[in-house]
Amino acid sequence: MKKIGVLTSGGDSPGMNAAIRAVVRKGIFHGLEVYGIYNGYSGLISGKIQKLELGSVGDIIHRGGTMLYTARCEEFKTIEGQKKGIEQLKKFGIEGLVVIGGNGSYMGARKLTEHGYPCVGVPGTIDNDIPGTDYTIGFDTALNTVIQAIDKIRDTATSHERTYVIEVMGRDAGDIALWSGLAGGAETILIPEADFKIEEIIDRLKRGHERGKKHSIIIVAEGVGSGVEIGQKIKEMTNFETRVSVLGHIQRGGSPTAFDRVLASRLGAYAVELLLNGKGGRCVGIQNNQLVDHDILEILDQPHTVDKSMYKLSKELSI
Repeated sequence: MKKIGVLTSGGDSPGMNAAIRAVVRKGIFHGLEVYGIYNGYSGLISGKIQKLELGSVGDIIHRGGTMLYTARCEEFKTIEGQKKGIEQLKKFGIEGLVVIGGNGSYMGARKLTEHGYPCVGVPGTIDNDIPGTDYTIGFDTALNTVIQAIDKIRDTATSHERTYVIEVMGRDAGDIALWSGLAGGAETILIPEADFKIEEIIDRLKRGHERGKKHSIIIVAEGVGSGVEIGQKIKEMTNFETRVSVLGHIQRGGSPTAFDRVLASRLGAYAVELLLNGKGGRCVGIQNNQLVDHDILEILDQPHTVDKSMYKLSKELSI
């Protein structure tokens, strides 16, 4: 293998640039030519492909977002779109592809693999919802962004003696909500992986109020439902002064933490090693601090799970 490509797809996450840097420099170190594919699968179809040099990825390790840009591409979900992408790869002589992204990005890499094209997936998403890895690139940074917000909101919640509902990202995964809620001392954490009853939340709030508690923090993963609607129900059922903060896309931005920079560097480099060893159709991850790889055709069929012991602990500590 003499030429490889790298692209980022789907939602951006802090640390993607560090992963791109690792792919490029690891590839060049081993004598490969590395090509950047801009605007994800959309750019692959349209041929937005450019050779990257060492200097191309200089001074990006600390930057959030992705220098290759990203986009969602409906056309690539079709066989015709996938064939167009492969034609572009062949046109540039690219023999293997590193795809950095989340579930949707992995689906694209999976389709290329089914067409016989060597791909390696690198988990880049703040949601931490990719099977086969303990952590995804960007999760730690997003988590710390949320914790900073919780700490600041708690200050004003204390001052005004209010109940605050904070909605965080995570789509169908509750990792951001669970980890930030436990780290931020939230009284209640709502995640898609666990059922809840609004009556239980109300009872907990009232018990706290009866023992003199003046404020509360409730963390809601977006996959559970609207934080605004949950906040309205709480206000109606308790008559407590309630406010809602939807953190939104602020969670995706910012300079990646040291953990995410190291994780991205390790995973990006490992993806190149797999291609050099003739291994395509794989996706990389980290488990028990060891680099691992799995069959990309099988990994997406596995369900995402959260650590239920952490969820249990959060309830025990917020009595």
